[in-house]
Amino acid sequence: MLHDKAENYIDLRGTPCPMNFVRCRLFLEKLKPQEFLIVDLDKGEPEELVISGLQNAGHQVDVVSQKMNSLRVKIICGI
Repeated sequence: MLHDKAENYIDLRGTPCPMNFVRCRLFLEKLKPQEFLIVDLDKGEPEELVISGLQNAGHQVDVVSQKMNSLRVKIICGI
């Protein structure tokens, strides 16, 4: 089980695109390489845009759990 540190977790369910991607990028700017962020996202467009955008920016993104309408991803800061 993944234990969240409150300072490395954001819940972006219900956050519209592209704001969810922007919020992830801003949070990741505060992290050092190899530190991680846990994010809850809505499935569909938010999932696709955030994951592909962050991977294209050099971060590692892994889906750690899924529910009917949302998912949790672990983003490892790559830069």
